[in-house]
Amino acid sequence: MALDPAALPDAELAFLDERHLATLTTLRPDGTPHVVAVGFTWDDEAGLVRVITNGTSRKVANVRAGSPRAVVAQVDGRRWMSLEGVPTVTDDPERVAEAVRRYALRYRQPSENPNRVVVEIRVDRVLGKG
Repeated sequence: MALDPAALPDAELAFLDERHLATLTTLRPDGTPHVVAVGFTWDDEAGLVRVITNGTSRKVANVRAGSPRAVVAQVDGRRWMSLEGVPTVTDDPERVAEAVRRYALRYRQPSENPNRVVVEIRVDRVLGKG
């Protein structure tokens, strides 16, 4: 079922706050999908998915090479949501710190990583079944 990313129902917001891993799909330069397991956070006010990662990762390389879309998909039994949009990569210290803060609240405090960046997805399409 398609959902409005700017007005997600309370049940879906609660699902996005629960501690679950997800998959992140980006596109390689040859157009093939690259899918990896990730932790992520959802910022409802900004309409952003954030994934903290190492700056040398394949997902970052894909986004920097122009992956036009990215999708984070979370599944728990029959419940699922996919959050899709345009990805960017940032190493801005304030944005990285905010992503780390949110990650620590949802999962755990990540270890230090001087090469940490954030893949941000400006979500414009949400599908799900809750």
